[in-house]
Amino acid sequence: MLGGGIMAFEAENVIKLLKEKDKKVGVAESCTGGLLCGALTSVSGSSECFGLGLVTYSNEAKHDLLGVPWEILQEYGAVSYETACRMAQSVMTIARAEIGLSITGIAGPTGGSAAKPVGLVYIGLAEDSFCEAYKFNFSGSRQDIREQTVKKALDVLRTHLCAE
Repeated sequence: MLGGGIMAFEAENVIKLLKEKDKKVGVAESCTGGLLCGALTSVSGSSECFGLGLVTYSNEAKHDLLGVPWEILQEYGAVSYETACRMAQSVMTIARAEIGLSITGIAGPTGGSAAKPVGLVYIGLAEDSFCEAYKFNFSGSRQDIREQTVKKALDVLRTHLCAE
């Protein structure tokens, strides 16, 4: 179940800001499996500023659909700053959007390691020649981590739009 009030409020704010700034966003998700796209499209009128979202859960999908080089995936891993940035840049281009937003992480309860524990998430944001990825460590159940990630991704995008 989607994280309710706060997430819906954040999604509404983001859609409003995107419309005000006449910008479109493209989204590439991994560990959230479409929850971010679901949050954005739950807002009436979101089609004006959101046209494409990809769930690229496997390394193959990240490579084949988003063009993340195998070298990046092998050297840094799927859950990394480098992968998150490349995902955001690629989805921005594919979506013909002004902004690309990406999520890659480990939602658990398995799949973590000492170097990359369960709850580790990178959120990438690209616009023009700018790209940044933000590292977060969330906790809780798999669903908790996924919902916290979507809320944070919406917050990252909202903060970026407000700073322009």
